[in-house]
Amino acid sequence: MPNIPLHRRNIPASQLVLGCMGLGGAWNHDPITNEHTKQAHAAVDAALSIGINMFDHADIYTKGKAEQVFGQVLKESPSLREHMIIQSKCCIRPSEAPGMPGRYDASESHITTSVDGILQRLGLEYIDILLLHRPDPLMDPEEVALTLDSLHTAGKVRWFGVSNMSAGQIRLLQAYSKQPFIVNQLEMSLAKIGWLNQGVQVNTDTAAQDTFPEGTLEFCRLEHIQLQAWAPLAQGVFSGRSLDGQPDNIIATAKLVQQMAADKGTTPEAIVLAWLMFHPANIQPVIGTVNPDRIRACKDAGSVVLTREEWYSLYVSSRGVPLP
Repeated sequence: MPNIPLHRRNIPASQLVLGCMGLGGAWNHDPITNEHTKQAHAAVDAALSIGINMFDHADIYTKGKAEQVFGQVLKESPSLREHMIIQSKCCIRPSEAPGMPGRYDASESHITTSVDGILQRLGLEYIDILLLHRPDPLMDPEEVALTLDSLHTAGKVRWFGVSNMSAGQIRLLQAYSKQPFIVNQLEMSLAKIGWLNQGVQVNTDTAAQDTFPEGTLEFCRLEHIQLQAWAPLAQGVFSGRSLDGQPDNIIATAKLVQQMAADKGTTPEAIVLAWLMFHPANIQPVIGTVNPDRIRACKDAGSVVLTREEWYSLYVSSRGVPLP
């Protein structure tokens, strides 16, 4: 198993993570059903069968029902917990009433209440990792630091991280916090390549067109912060989803992925994940599907061997233009 940054902290996480956003049915307040629970059991079993032991949640996923149904799985199969690394997120607050804006909230009261809700829905006394889901412009780093320290002291959260944050935002939080920030979850995939373009386009006219925060990838690597990639399968665009309306570079890259999968005797899912995992940052892809067949289609990701030339072929194809 690759020595991913989490392993430096004695967290025995798999390199693939199962994202649980699709559990619990629709994004409404309808109660969970037996079918939702069966779906969750099937997804968890499929993940464990291919060596995945880390599960990613957020308090907002299907309005809390994703955690609730996962908690039901743990209640029905309690021995599973000892084999799992469970991560959740908070700080996004959707609109709660007409005229009220959706917003971010990194206040002490919201983080504390959110964690209590996460633990209640999962039926757990603690979670392994809590991520701040989005940067709150009104975030007070001293308040956040005291809040996280209180959660850690109370035994409710073992580790902390962030999602969708830049190097500067992490530095600001870390300057005040005794708790290390050990994860940064960002959108990274063969279709979302700003994290690569930001590096190779230094000193070019196209550099200003890239919005990925400069230096974030390098900062996380230097500080041994685990980079996690959300949407690493790019919603299936390279592995069977209709390509109608897709730009030429994505269509061409999908064909290249499928040909490469055929040549190597594996699945397109394994190719696109292996492409991410080939990067020396030892990225953790968070696969968002809860379809057992698609989960199992990812099983070869850690064993697929890519050459540098194959890796670059996929990257340049996705760019749609040659490297500078």
